[in-house]
Amino acid sequence: MTIRLILIRHAKSNWDDPFSDDHARDLNPRGRASATAIGGWMSENGYQPDEILCSDASRTQETAELIVAALPTPPKLRLMHALYHAAPDTLLDTIHRETVTTVALIGHNPGIGMLANMLVAHAPDHARFIGYPTCATTVIDFDITNWTAIQRHSGTCTDFIVPRDLIGTTGGGE
Repeated sequence: MTIRLILIRHAKSNWDDPFSDDHARDLNPRGRASATAIGGWMSENGYQPDEILCSDASRTQETAELIVAALPTPPKLRLMHALYHAAPDTLLDTIHRETVTTVALIGHNPGIGMLANMLVAHAPDHARFIGYPTCATTVIDFDITNWTAIQRHSGTCTDFIVPRDLIGTTGGGE
């Protein structure tokens, strides 16, 4: 049996007011274009999650909503405060409790990027993987029967993309 994990960093957020509450920051226009593009890419490639685990920050929720809008079937969306700026081990503990076959997780750096690097057996040949820019998305497959069996460096990186690959820099990439 194969289970699939899709790790997504939230899209580019709005920094118009650098003193605003970090948790409440929403996406900027480039971020909205990026999340929409990633949702379209997921749909086109058949990367359909059964469930999305999502930090409860405004920017992650908005990223999730734009991705879900592009998918053929809306997955269950679970907003979780514990995922807000969570460390890789916290993210992995959350994933270990899953029961569906395909899970997407939308979170923040550095945790989400560190988790992607920690789980894949071999990093993809992409210059942006290590830095994990906004809305970077990794699809990782595991040949295991349940989520608790996930171990470090045991996943196969099936795909990795950043919005810049889809829409360049003028449409809102990175």
